[in-house]
Formats: sequence, C-alpha cells, structure tokens
Amino acid sequence: MFRSFTRGLAKRASMLSKGQQRRNLSIHEYMSMELLNKYGINTPKGGVARTPQEAHDIVLKLGTEDAVIKAQVLAGGRGKGVFDSGLKGGVRPIYSPTEAKMFAEQMLGHKLITKQTGADGKICDSVFIVERKYVRREFYFAILQDRKAQGPVVVASSQGGVDIEGVAAESPEAIITLPIDIDIGLKKEDAKYLAEKLGFSPKVHDEAADMIQKLYKLFIEKDCTQVEINPMAESSDHEVLCMDAKLNFDDNAEFRQKDIFLLRDTSQEDSREVAASKYNLNYIGLNGQIGCLVNGAGLAMSTMDIIKLYGGEPANFLDVGGGATAEQVTEAFKIISSDPQVTAILVNIFGGIMRCDIIAQGIIQAATQLSLTMPVIVRLQGTEVDEAKRLIAESGLRIISVDDLDDAASKSVQLSKIVQIARQANIGVKFELPI
Repeated sequence: MFRSFTRGLAKRASMLSKGQQRRNLSIHEYMSMELLNKYGINTPKGGVARTPQEAHDIVLKLGTEDAVIKAQVLAGGRGKGVFDSGLKGGVRPIYSPTEAKMFAEQMLGHKLITKQTGADGKICDSVFIVERKYVRREFYFAILQDRKAQGPVVVASSQGGVDIEGVAAESPEAIITLPIDIDIGLKKEDAKYLAEKLGFSPKVHDEAADMIQKLYKLFIEKDCTQVEINPMAESSDHEVLCMDAKLNFDDNAEFRQKDIFLLRDTSQEDSREVAASKYNLNYIGLNGQIGCLVNGAGLAMSTMDIIKLYGGEPANFLDVGGGATAEQVTEAFKIISSDPQVTAILVNIFGGIMRCDIIAQGIIQAATQLSLTMPVIVRLQGTEVDEAKRLIAESGLRIISVDDLDDAASKSVQLSKIVQIARQANIGVKFELPI
C-alpha cells in the first residue's frame, strides 16, 4: 500500500513538472474552504479579493491586523513561488490593511511561477485573505482513490505543513495509511484512531475525529478523487482547523455534480485542453514536436511509444474516440497545429466503430481550412479504409499516406527533424498544403 502511494506521488510530481494536466477537476483554495464550511468543518475566517482595495477591506472586516494573503492559482508550491512582478512568495503574512493592499497589487494580474507551473507560470486573478492562526501542531491529512486498494485510502502524517512527497521519501515511517471499505465508510473508532495516532491533544480527540469523518462524507458525496488538507492543525487554544485545502473531483461525475463543475476556472488550464473538451476530444499536452491524432487510449499510448522508439517526442495525446465526426477531426487538427512546437502530425487510426473515410474527410477539411505547412503522415486501417485512401489521393493535398505503422512513425520523426532544423536555421522550408 505505502509503496503504491509513494509511487503515485512520484508519478504525480513527475507529470506536473513536465507540464501535463491531470484529468480531475481542481478548484481554488477559497472555493474548497467554502465547501468545507458547508460540511461543518472548521477553517480560518477569510475572504476572496479581486482588487487591491478589496484586499484592504477584507482585513478591516476580519477585525485583525494579523492575517495571511494567498495567491489563488491552481498549482502547488505557491509559498516558494515567484511572481513576474518580482515578488517572492505566493503566500505571505500581513500585518495591516495597507500591507494587504500592497501585496495584492504585486500579485493580482501577475503570473506566479512555481515548481508545478513550469516557466510560463499561472495568472493570479484573485487572492484569499484569512485570519492568521497560531498553531501548536500541524498534520498532513488526505483521502485519495487508490487503485491497488480498490477504494478510498486515508493518508496522514504527524509532519504537516511541508512537502509530503519529501516526507514519504525521507521518513516513510511517518506516513499512516488506512484503506476504507466503501460499503461501510469511515467508522468513528477508525477516525479516533487516526486522531490519536497523528498526535492531537487528548482533549480534542473527539473534535478531530468528527472533522475526519466530515471530510470523508464530503469525499464520498461530492465524488472527490482527492481531499488534501495540508496542514490540518491544532491551534494554541486547542481549536482543530483545516488551514488549507486541495480538492479534486472525478470528471465522470460531472452529470451529478453540476454545482461543483460550475466552479471550474478554465483560465488556469491549458487552452488546448479547454478547446478539446468543448468538442468531446481527449487532449493532454506534452513536450515534444510530433502531434498525435488517434482513436482510443491504448492506440494513443502505443503511437507515442513507437514515436519515441524512432527517436522522436510526442507533442500531445489526442484521442478522438470511436465516433468522431469530420468536424471533430478538423477541430482536433486546429488544436494540434496551434502548438508552436509541433513540426509534424501523425494520424494513426484503426477503424472499427470509427470509419476511416470520416477521418479522411476531417483531415482534408482541416488541411484546406488551416493551410497547413507542416508534414501530415496518415496511417489508416479498418472500416472504409479504401474509400479513405481514395479521398486523400484525389484531394490534391500533400498528405503522406502510409500503411505500415513503423514506416509512418519513422517518416514522422525524420520529417519533424527536417522542419526543426529548417526553423532553427530560419531557411523557410515548408510542406505546402494544399498544392
């Protein structure tokens, strides 16, 4: 169990560091805290500001000059991040309304760069200002969906307020894991065990256990894939609090969690992913140069593997699914070609439910509309493949049709490298489409 968890953390960190997007809805911290409050979970008082003046006024309303201002971007590592304004730290203590306004001016409208955002950073459109609580102990607490356990797992540690991946790597004995039978739920005795094991004061064991059960209730009722509290804390006056919250939700549950999915902030996401979702396409941006258009996740993975086998790097994972229309294929090409790093496009379609002639129509439509100047290599097999080849041959477009996948991948890599060299040398080599 623990090895599975730590491997998952490592994989998550690796994916995020490479700029890949997770497929679960994530919402801003202030929204997460509001949701926690609806479940009767104790959090510091606060408010969200979208202008420096609002930040100033929130501190006045809180009735304390001892507060914390937090940049609201969907990325971890905010505290150690750097703004393009020059301000260091996306989480800062503040001691007056004037300071709140000053820091808000340096955060709002600026990009915050963290270890998870990559060099481009993410824009900060709002700040969350909360009363500052002085805590005697900080803990890590999370509920995750775990494939190995085939259900929810509580992951907790007495070492909170720090990078949990680092704790898992350096002090694995400090991690507590507790699988939960989803048919039974998190029992009161298990919640009390966790409160005691973490190190809450005996006088707040019941309060901490109640909070843990409420977090599990939220996790189940809102179709979460993750509820992460870092830190969960016991204050100096023995108040149990969730000081920070990161919630993720299962995209497959959108139909029954419409109120949650209305909280989605598309400005924090890859614009290509947002465009893809509008047309029911599955897109994940990668770091390579060869755009991949496929049907089926398994075919996508094998296509990316064979590109790497021939020395290339995939630029994306784009799955049009089993019932795509010509219009969807056209939109898929628009998304792929909008990436300035893409120097070639490989289409690998196995037509079972999907008809190859529909794919061909979409390719032709896209190539004509977009006036593509990069090589397009198409490998089609299956239903209506002969009609697809006829349409491509008669289109008058310079689309390279290949039957063998090895040959298609090899050609994609070779042509991609030619275009890369040409771009670097600024010699204007183009693969003109249409003729």
